[in-house]
Amino acid sequence: MATKQPVHRQQGAATRTKLLQAGKQVLAERGYHAARVDDVVSVAQVSHGSFYLYFPNKEALVLELARECARELGAMTEALGEISADASGREALRAWLTEFLALYRSYGVVVRAWVENQFNNAELTQLGLDSFASIAEALMERMSRSHPEDGPLRVVALVSMMERFTSLIVNQDLGPDDLVLDTAATVIHRGFFAGVPS
Repeated sequence: MATKQPVHRQQGAATRTKLLQAGKQVLAERGYHAARVDDVVSVAQVSHGSFYLYFPNKEALVLELARECARELGAMTEALGEISADASGREALRAWLTEFLALYRSYGVVVRAWVENQFNNAELTQLGLDSFASIAEALMERMSRSHPEDGPLRVVALVSMMERFTSLIVNQDLGPDDLVLDTAATVIHRGFFAGVPS
């Protein structure tokens, strides 16, 4: 039988989670540079003292969000199945794009800051580089089967397109998610994985 955590540990974990969730919201609304600790504690409805109990500054909060994002991206990348040239490959790609969109909805501000190199922090920057390198490597492995001659260029194009496309989905009304994801999966599958047109 599992032992219960002491109440103060449970409350501490809940407060920390509230701060991280509030941090995501504030960063999404104000951007990395404009976000302030005052904004985070206001959204989380906790005191400044509570914030500083868990994070010494805004950068530490963002670093923890980036670590979470990197972990989730890593797990997604490891779970990426084979993307064959047939319909099953398109479905595998659509499922993965669905997860990527969900992750972007949670951590879009972190991903954008990585892409735009907004962080003046070596660890934050390296987390982004490593995360996107692992995605690129996984996609390259799958893409090289159908496009061995220009796989690296296709991967750069695809990763850039995915980031921009998901940003537009999150920030503009492009229609129902199912329609948007079906279209994206079809376009990406045909253009990047389905072999050279005859």
